Formats: sequence, structure tokens, C-alpha cells
Amino acid sequence: MTLPMNERVKHIQLSGIRQFFNLVSQEKDMISLTIGQPDFPTPDHIKEATKRALDEQFTSYTHNAGYVPLREAACRFVETKYDLHYTADEVIVTVGASQALDIAFRTILTEGSEVILPAPVYPGYEPIIRLCGATPVYVDTRHTGFKLLAEQIEPLMTERTRCIVLPYPSNPTGMTLSRDELQQIAQLVKDKPIWVISDEIYSELVFTGKHESIATSLPDQTIVINGVSKSHAMTGFRIGFLFARKWMIEHMLKVHQYNVSCATSISQRAALEALTVGMNDAHDMKKQYAKRMVYVYERLRDMGFDVQKPNGAFYIFPSITKFHHSSFDFALQLAKEAKVAVVPGSAFSAYGEGYIRISYACAMEELEKGLDRIESYIKKGAR
Repeated sequence: MTLPMNERVKHIQLSGIRQFFNLVSQEKDMISLTIGQPDFPTPDHIKEATKRALDEQFTSYTHNAGYVPLREAACRFVETKYDLHYTADEVIVTVGASQALDIAFRTILTEGSEVILPAPVYPGYEPIIRLCGATPVYVDTRHTGFKLLAEQIEPLMTERTRCIVLPYPSNPTGMTLSRDELQQIAQLVKDKPIWVISDEIYSELVFTGKHESIATSLPDQTIVINGVSKSHAMTGFRIGFLFARKWMIEHMLKVHQYNVSCATSISQRAALEALTVGMNDAHDMKKQYAKRMVYVYERLRDMGFDVQKPNGAFYIFPSITKFHHSSFDFALQLAKEAKVAVVPGSAFSAYGEGYIRISYACAMEELEKGLDRIESYIKKGAR
């Protein structure tokens, strides 16, 4: 007997990032440059705040939308950092940025909707879009410096377009959009029945200048996603934020409350510490990431890779087309022969084919070893 299940789930694949990580994780002496996991420890004062929350029995449900002092702190944080203006009833505390994306898509998408997004791109968007019965419409950004520009969006806009995704700083490319580029997109979609989901989880890790958000130009049509995972090395705490106008938050809260009730109370107290006492915790981490970025970029250039210099996050996305391998085969051979794990570009949509993603969210010593091994592998003639 075959029991019924959702056909859309059957057609969803596990993340290509995790598939490759799992494939090579059991190999001995493997240097992994795969996962976007900060190697810095969670700051001590945040861990102490977590312990205090336990000691004070802060272990019950919070408001569905989140602990009010945390929501207020999140609003102050994005106003201070990015000039975004929200009130506590315009933010939901979510179980990581991933859940924020899920409830945002499920609130705004209907059967037959289309979502425009840049490619190559983080693989977490498409499955949610398809589960909603909507269709991802990819824009090839390989010839625009991995930037999604208004001139590329306009020809793809139809009466079915419900949303444009702006995931900047970008995973996997590390690229950002300038204020002018964002304003051009804002002008294009303003007063049209189209949402922008701005995934800004790497906003504190911009190396040149400050992070720019389209929400400053298009506040009424933008849903902003953020969180403390990358900025404060708190991936396991699972705290994200979803910002939008109050009337939309009220609808998204319905999806959220039937999904998880509320984010973990203890983690919310930790996040409150992060966004207040630890408002600038990311500063020193960012300096180290920037130093690693320059090192990795220059090493790859010296090896002969064609590579774009990132401006944020902790990823770099070099081309491997000159080696005449698929990205999966290149990464697999690199893992087997050089004991270095990277992510095949094909994990980031078909437009990522011909590239690999390297994460430099690891110690400089590991990066040096990994790049030495890659260089030796290349010199041997990368079969």
C-alpha cells in the first residue's frame, strides 16, 4: 500500500551544500571550506545572559511575535545601523532567518505566482517557493558582477510576479548592491503589486562602507529578513527577525503562530543581550573576515582563477571553467586528491555551474592549509 503525500515534497531535493558536505565529511584529514558557520565563539556576555535566563526561569512561552524588549531592541538596532524605521508591532522574532523566509513566502504567494531572484543564489529559496505552488524566475547575474539590476528585472515582470528576492550580501558570491542600484529597483516596483523580500542576514558583514537596504527607499513594499546567526556567531540559537508594515505583520503572525507558537524564550533573551550590550560585537569578527577575504582572493588570483572580489559575507565564488570539469566533478576530485572540501557551484542553481564556493569562515591556519593544497592540486594539472 502506498500512502498519500504532498507531490511537491517528493520533487524537492536536499540542499546541494549539505549533500556535498555529508559526502566528504567522513574523510580523514579533510579541510572543509564548505559550511557558512562562523568559527568565532558566541561572545561570553551572550552566553552569560543565556545562563541568567535559565536561572531566572525564563522558560515559558513569550508573545507569539516575540519578547517585547527584544522586538524593541531589534527596531533600535536596524534604525541605528541601517536607518530603517519600525515599531515593535512591525517585527516578528522567528526561529532563524529560514523560518522568517518561510512565513513571508507562505503569506504572500499563491498558486501560479512568480518570484524573481538572482542566480547563482542560496538554495533555500526555491523549495519554499515551489511548496507554495509558485515558480522561481531566475535572473542570470554572471555578467553583471553577480548583481541583480533593475534593467534585468523589468523584462521578466508579468502580471504573475508577486515578489523579488534581494539576498545581499550574497551567499554564495559575497556581492552587495549599492544605494543607487537599490533605488533603481525601488523606482521600478514602487506602487506595483509586487513585494520585495530583502534577505539581509549578512548585513553586519559588509567590508566597504555600510550595508544598504532597499527598505529605506521602498518601506511599504519591503519585507526585511535579518537575525543574529552570522553577526553574533549564534547559529544554533535560531533567532531571526522579520520586519514589515504592521498590517502585513498581522497576517504573517497568523502563519507564524500556527507554525512554531514563538521562538525559544531562552534564545530570545540571548538575542536581547546581543542587540544591546553586543550591538557592535560583529566589528572585530568583520575585520577578521575582511582580512581572510583579501588573503583568499589574492591566493586564488595568483593561482590563475578568474574570481570576483567579494564585498561582504564570508564566501568567494571562483570560476573553474578553465579546468574543463563540471563543478561537482571538480569539487569531488579536489576532495579526493587534495583533501579540501568546497561546494560545487551547481548547488546554487544551474547558473552556478562552472564555479565553486569557498567559505572563509574558518581560522586563517585552516585557510592557508586549504589553499596550499588547492595550489598543489592545480599545479599537478587538476585532472
